[in-house]
Amino acid sequence: MRSKSTKPSKQRKMLYQAPYHIRGKILSAHLSEELRKEYGTRSLPIRAGDTVRVLRGDYKGVEGKVMRVDRKKYRIFIEGITREKADGTTILVPIHPSKVEITRLNLDDKLRKRILERRGLIEETRKEVEAMAQAPASGGE
Repeated sequence: MRSKSTKPSKQRKMLYQAPYHIRGKILSAHLSEELRKEYGTRSLPIRAGDTVRVLRGDYKGVEGKVMRVDRKKYRIFIEGITREKADGTTILVPIHPSKVEITRLNLDDKLRKRILERRGLIEETRKEVEAMAQAPASGGE
């Protein structure tokens, strides 16, 4: 079994050298309170088409649709958050996914629906197991 390093330098190295399929998982964001209750999970990888709200930084409070996800630089680009360059052209501002929360999910992908169903079932099963574990303990007293 491989042991996981706790050294910060090795953790950074792992981020920089991560393959693209793992970078997608690293590009996760928290779900809003309503979505968290609805799906029974705390966070999901961000996809283009999701609606997010910025929680930190200059654009705090801005809500918009995710236009593009840059796995190479670990950034997302949100509709409506733009900056004007010196030559006059407007560009989308890159934002780190840890600074946003997902408010509406893009469920066009069937695989993503299955992931949500699976996570919800896991959450329900965990709650049932906890309830059964507490029932005999409280019943014996």
